Amino acid sequence: MSAGNRIYLRRPTDAEPLLEAFRCLPAAVVADCMSRLPALSSEISLKTAPRQPVMCGLAVTVKARSGDNLMLHKALDMAGRNDVIILSNEGDRSQSLMGEVMATYAKQRGMEGIVLDGPVRDIEGLSRMDFPIYAAGHTPGGPFKDGPGEINVPIACGKIHVSPGDIVLGDADGVIVIPRQDAARILEAAQAYLIVDEQNFELAKTGALERSWLAETLRSKQVEIIDDVFR
Repeated sequence: MSAGNRIYLRRPTDAEPLLEAFRCLPAAVVADCMSRLPALSSEISLKTAPRQPVMCGLAVTVKARSGDNLMLHKALDMAGRNDVIILSNEGDRSQSLMGEVMATYAKQRGMEGIVLDGPVRDIEGLSRMDFPIYAAGHTPGGPFKDGPGEINVPIACGKIHVSPGDIVLGDADGVIVIPRQDAARILEAAQAYLIVDEQNFELAKTGALERSWLAETLRSKQVEIIDDVFR
């Protein structure tokens, strides 16, 4: 087996029954139920204009060499309904990994969306496209197509670990990754938290939001509060 230059055609799909429920949840709410640690780097942001506000699917992971999209092309032919392609690019920002032609092809394949730890190009066209693509900027420089690379192996994208078959959830705020082994427990916690969050939003509009936690936290952190001007 050629480690670093291989494609796994299969990955776990046991989290698929939970996708519809996660689509009803804001990424921020789910992230709060995961110790606020599952979000990809804010550098990776939405570059298109999808009508559906939430992207949610199972990870098809791609590990690419810097500036190379050979394995991304192969992943486009593998992914379909309920899939999100998520790609690690070794942090490279010099070459775009895809443009409008590849994005159009991906959309007609019926997949949920694409997340790239690297730039895109054809941003004018992409910015009008009804298909979720998250990327780290844009540049006219095109990609190489030489490899090596891997598909459906563990990767790190946007400083977050992603395993094949994990749930990838994205909205206007950005993208989070939900480990498939913990997905059912996280879903239950997030659904309960959403109710509280919506109640707090209504209280905030009337000024009745409970704020006693702030004074208690400042006191527990031994913050000195001085009734005077700084001298």
